Amino acid sequence: MDIAKLRDFVESFVAAHPSRTGVRNWWRRPLLVTARADDRFLALPRIAADDHLLPADLLATARSVVVFFLPFTKELVKENSKGPEPCHNWGLAYVQTNDLIGRLGLALAGLLEGEGYNNGLTPATHNFDEIKLMARWSHKHLAHLAGLGRFGHNSTLITPSGCAGRLGSLVTEADLGDHPLIETDEACLLKTGKECGQCIQACPPAALTEAGFDRRVCWNHLNHNRATLAQLADLPEDTDVCGKCQALLPCSFKNPVAGL
Repeated sequence: MDIAKLRDFVESFVAAHPSRTGVRNWWRRPLLVTARADDRFLALPRIAADDHLLPADLLATARSVVVFFLPFTKELVKENSKGPEPCHNWGLAYVQTNDLIGRLGLALAGLLEGEGYNNGLTPATHNFDEIKLMARWSHKHLAHLAGLGRFGHNSTLITPSGCAGRLGSLVTEADLGDHPLIETDEACLLKTGKECGQCIQACPPAALTEAGFDRRVCWNHLNHNRATLAQLADLPEDTDVCGKCQALLPCSFKNPVAGL
């Protein structure tokens, strides 16, 4: 399977999704990387959750990891940057993007199955331990190891198309090789010693500080938003959204370190 074919497939699938399902187009051009399921992924229990699954746990015969990123439109991100509360469209886009991630993962698996390869999948989100607040299959950490992006101070992944968006992944028997997209060791201005910290200033519950990220404060705030905000009341109970640390920052739509 050729990497160009996979990327073209993903771009076409995402572009056709709004007309196929009747949802609004929330997404810019998607990104996709592949990586061999080698020893680099043995780091997952160390850098993510201590019980994080390995590619072979999803599929014993896994030879490659595939990770994709669906970046949100600039219009959506700008809308969500206003005020301390998430807008309704941000919550709606979250729900509909999770659905798209599930559909796209199945479609990619179907494409690879057509070539004779078995695959392993997990849900787009909510596959995490609510005590540890860590996923047992973290798309962000997989994306980091596969070369799709680098972690920002805001604990999101900064890709060549920024951090405002959603990730999905799967493993496959196909030997797809290594096809990373990130070109810098870091993608966060603050982590490179540059002046920034805008994500810290943007965080409503102060879960982000110069010292790092408090997951519990963030999680409590997300739950509070869903339980109390009228603009989220018509959305599913698991619509845990805020997004202020991704909205109109230097890293929202690009890797700000590239070219420095």
